[in-house]
Amino acid sequence: MQNFLLVGLGGAIGAMARYGASIGVGRVWPHGFPLGTMLINIVGSIAMGLLIGILARTLPPWAPEARLFVAVGMLGGFTTFSSFSLDTIVLIERGEMVQAGFYVLLSVVVCLIGLYLGLLVTRGSPA
Repeated sequence: MQNFLLVGLGGAIGAMARYGASIGVGRVWPHGFPLGTMLINIVGSIAMGLLIGILARTLPPWAPEARLFVAVGMLGGFTTFSSFSLDTIVLIERGEMVQAGFYVLLSVVVCLIGLYLGLLVTRGSPA
């Protein structure tokens, strides 16, 4: 149960940070390009790399809890793109290039198709 609470609390903090960052960027850059989302994904991916690198190098006794709270919770709530990026790099570092490419291709293409299908279903046919 403690693991779920760590992820949930971290996720709430990350989601609020994403919302705040998005509003802040939108005020500075009020154009149609999704700069806020792109910056959030970049910052989240950098933060994930730093965190996992530090935890792997130092391996403190609280590393599993920190990973759940910060990586899965906060960064997962801030941007799931950071998790996607980490998974892709892990595959590449294992030398599993085909699987990494397949993962990236399927994740991007199937997610875009899924979103589009969801929109089509909810929009229905014009009356």
